[in-house]
Amino acid sequence: QVRLVESGGGLVQPGGSLRPSCAASESFFSIYVMGWYRQAPGKQRELVARITSGSSIKYENFVKGRFTISRDNDKNTVYLQMNSLKPEDTAVYYCNAIRENIVVSWGQGTQVTVSS
Repeated sequence: QVRLVESGGGLVQPGGSLRPSCAASESFFSIYVMGWYRQAPGKQRELVARITSGSSIKYENFVKGRFTISRDNDKNTVYLQMNSLKPEDTAVYYCNAIRENIVVSWGQGTQVTVSS
């Protein structure tokens, strides 16, 4: 099974930026749709953005141009560039891999904390 490992979270002040990454062990990485999700305290896990093997992208409305999802198939890695971060962006951020509309793997998550 494909193994996903997130990194690049951390503590940042409001208005700051982070760029978490998600590295996949699978050499067939390019065939997967990759997604970024987040889960804040007391809330359900929610979709942030999704990118297909052909780099078609879907963002949730709350991103409002602040986030950019991208992938590098040669490196088996998907990224989430997050700018203009707000306290409400504080959450554990997870990546997943999707094949034939089925989630086949989740990462363990990386903590993003936006605070003064």
